[in-house]
Amino acid sequence: MSHIPAFGLGTFRLKDQVVIDSVRTGLELGYRAIDTAQIYGNEAEVGQAIAESGVARDDLFLTTKIWVENYAKGKLAASLEESLTKLRTDYVDLTLIHWPAPDNGVSLEEFMTALADAKAKGLTRQIGISNFNIELTKQAMAAVGKDAIATNQIELSPYLQNPKLVGFLEEQGIHVTSYMTLAYGKVLGDAVIGKIAQRHQATPAQVVLAWALQRGFSVIPSSTKRENLASNLLAQTLRLTDDDMAQIAALERNGREVSPDGLAAKWDD
Repeated sequence: MSHIPAFGLGTFRLKDQVVIDSVRTGLELGYRAIDTAQIYGNEAEVGQAIAESGVARDDLFLTTKIWVENYAKGKLAASLEESLTKLRTDYVDLTLIHWPAPDNGVSLEEFMTALADAKAKGLTRQIGISNFNIELTKQAMAAVGKDAIATNQIELSPYLQNPKLVGFLEEQGIHVTSYMTLAYGKVLGDAVIGKIAQRHQATPAQVVLAWALQRGFSVIPSSTKRENLASNLLAQTLRLTDDDMAQIAALERNGREVSPDGLAAKWDD
């Protein structure tokens, strides 16, 4: 069974000094898992913030994701080495295939095998997938073995609960990492979430993150504000009741935020 920290810091859409400040602040506040990706264009800044923080590499859990143009067998490991140079480290803890990109011209078997080879070379401690549906997860398992896949990082929020895919992953023992857990902030104004937050004297964001954590998912919320970064961390100590969890379960509305043409495969209904 893989070990992936339950709580991490996301860096999607954060660039330049903004990402340096966010990561630096996060590390000061106690975050130790950082999630980035080649396409975010911020690996070098993340690496700089980590280097300047003085936090020991062994205390950190770094995740990056391989971008579509680097999926070919001849490119994947070299692109990951470039990511390591930017991140100023000899290895990452977890490397994911960012999107299945079914019409990209590189077969799933080729890129999964290339990713497993990068792990064998010591470039990454664990490997996994992101945005894979059930069928493609099955194919990835067939390519590299179920036990090799540490996680499937997928969009999950109270408005998009993905019950079929999540059920399948749990059945297979593949850990679920939730991104967009706050649905671009859309769930924060939800009346049901608001009432639960009031009852617990918590913020709506804390309630939503606590919901995901109690479901057994890892979360990687991002923020540029120190008070939000600090406040989000407190979700780890918030315990929701069974009734709270049931009320949040009822918010499902298939509210997907991210599904880029050419990158996404057909989603499980």
